[in-house]
Amino acid sequence: MTADIGSHTDRQIPQPYRVGFLLIDNFTLIALATAVEPLRMANQLAGTELYSWKLLTADGDYARASDGITMVPDASIQEEHNFDLVIVVAGIDVTRSFSRREVHWLKQMARRHILLGAVCTGPYVLASAGLLDGYACSAHWECLEAIQEGFPRAQTNNRLFTVERERMTCTGGTVPMHMMLSFLARRHGQELSNAVSHMFVCDRVREESEQQPMPMHPGLARAQPKLAEAAQLMESNIEEPIELQELAALAGISRRQLERLFLKHMGCTPSRYYLRVRLNRARRLLKQTSCSIVEIASMCGFVSATHFSRCYRKTMGRAPKYERMEVFTPARADGLLTDTMASLPSSSLQALKRARTEPTYGTFEDSPGHTVSG
Repeated sequence: MTADIGSHTDRQIPQPYRVGFLLIDNFTLIALATAVEPLRMANQLAGTELYSWKLLTADGDYARASDGITMVPDASIQEEHNFDLVIVVAGIDVTRSFSRREVHWLKQMARRHILLGAVCTGPYVLASAGLLDGYACSAHWECLEAIQEGFPRAQTNNRLFTVERERMTCTGGTVPMHMMLSFLARRHGQELSNAVSHMFVCDRVREESEQQPMPMHPGLARAQPKLAEAAQLMESNIEEPIELQELAALAGISRRQLERLFLKHMGCTPSRYYLRVRLNRARRLLKQTSCSIVEIASMCGFVSATHFSRCYRKTMGRAPKYERMEVFTPARADGLLTDTMASLPSSSLQALKRARTEPTYGTFEDSPGHTVSG
């Protein structure tokens, strides 16, 4: 990490430090809230207006969050602004939720040497504008592959957040709060940052160097560090999978111990878990990129497209080509959804319908061989 942010922040500024939050349609509300609230609390604790902020959209119209809640912005990007920092806030379906207007405006901000940030899937928008070329960057794990394959000059990593020169990027959920706490510490010292985290009942401020959680329960990862290490090695070696014998050696255990750990705690063999890791990455590539099935098969360590398709269909329950087609078709069984979910508020039902056709529609697994999804 480089500390060039200091050039924006070390001097005493008589007026508030001005922050613009560019809301991309379908942004996640939690990412916005956890980025804004540390600034509000810093003002409150300092007893003065250290920060001011505005919510922005491309045309000044309301912005719809991924949960269906609408936000009324303070201004449009077409108006004249004098920001010190602009943060892009995005969420689901990011690849299809922004326009050339936002990209053009962000490039203008960069030419004026405004500090640029992005949270959740927002780094994808910065990458699309070419504004992460040559920069290390973090992003929510569900859009990392899309950035890696679509914008190879962006130096993606798996850290919670990254601050480098005139860019600050982070993953989603509550992580924006930790990035902003780090930002506050750089500008005002650790004491104010600690006071803000204490007001938010945050018992541990997470460091920039920490990695995004693996698809494994954090408690299990802490209790079984060798299992977590083996799983991390799998996540890091997808294009050229590691033989189990070598994997065990790198984790510092025997192959037999490795198999026992996976069977006991994950309910499957290491090979099956590894296959699921590779297929999950393939699924994201199918939904988020235009790479061919042959290319995706190679990227995910399969010897041929035929072998990949066979494994994908057997494990995921559908052929790869249908996975890709689903992104561009209306939500399935809309009538059934309406019948079974009629008691839900309309905004929540609409949010679920939108999520079901977006490229990063999340799923969870109740066992290694069974995926519960929409």
